[in-house]
Amino acid sequence: MTMPTPQCPWRMQVHHIKQETPDVWTLSLICHDAYSYRAGQYALVSIRNTAETLRAYTLSSTPGVSEYITLTVRRLEGGVGSEWLTQDVKRGDYLWLSDAQGEFTCDNQTNHRFLLLAAGCGVTPIMSMRRWLAKHRPDADVQVIFNVRSPQDVIFAEEWRHYPVTLVAENNATHGFLAGRLTRRLLESVPDLAMRTVMTCGPAAYMAWVEEQIGALGVTHFFKEKFFTPVAPAASSGLKIETLQPVREFYAPVGSTLLEALESNQVPVAAACRAGVCGCCKTKVISGQYTVSSTMTLTDQEVAEGYVLACSCHPASDMVLA
Repeated sequence: MTMPTPQCPWRMQVHHIKQETPDVWTLSLICHDAYSYRAGQYALVSIRNTAETLRAYTLSSTPGVSEYITLTVRRLEGGVGSEWLTQDVKRGDYLWLSDAQGEFTCDNQTNHRFLLLAAGCGVTPIMSMRRWLAKHRPDADVQVIFNVRSPQDVIFAEEWRHYPVTLVAENNATHGFLAGRLTRRLLESVPDLAMRTVMTCGPAAYMAWVEEQIGALGVTHFFKEKFFTPVAPAASSGLKIETLQPVREFYAPVGSTLLEALESNQVPVAAACRAGVCGCCKTKVISGQYTVSSTMTLTDQEVAEGYVLACSCHPASDMVLA
């Protein structure tokens, strides 16, 4: 019998597991209680059902459409969460999930023209929203452009046959694929582009490029995925760390990143990439000195307000965190 963790109170049983591509699997889960979520949201998963290690994954299913709650996970070499979920977890096992999180969803958009852009595993919230739009706004004009490494890397390949999609393969493009990457010319070919709500998910560099190009092409309704854990305290280097929500005080060895200090003191924190790319471990520093090696997913305003990526933050004094 597995037990819930403070941030992951929802117990779900693995019904079946499907391999989508050579390195991506979808886990279909059954929740015996009413689990509320919106298309495009994500949840924290308790890795090995412990409170110390959490990872954020998109709920790739669609509420009111999908039979199961699904997580679609790319196996990363050395990835604590992805290797466990894709290698060790079996049918019948139990997982513990947090409440659904995030505001990257289409159900609050009044526009009936959409452009959904995805690269790699960034397609998981895009597919969730595409199903939702097909069910609840069948008359909506929805354009999708999905960029993959090669034709064998198309996640949800069978399901995409039901929806119009432009597939772009960087390598070995075959019939039905455009060769290369997403380009400005391809964006310009989308009818009524400036009138559309544009939503994108993928690697940080991809989303940054999309945001720059879309803005230059006159799009004003633009949204990109950002994992964010509301309560994410931090750590220090031989220095005292205080968190205000909840109130807590602890110490960490010199040289620790903020993320390492959090985890070594059993402070729950979501961390997906651990490389300053995904933005999952965003944390607000109230006071203290530190250096950072990445601000990739943070806006200039967030940086000015004291937000850091815990995995890329190196404390240099006592610190107080929100």
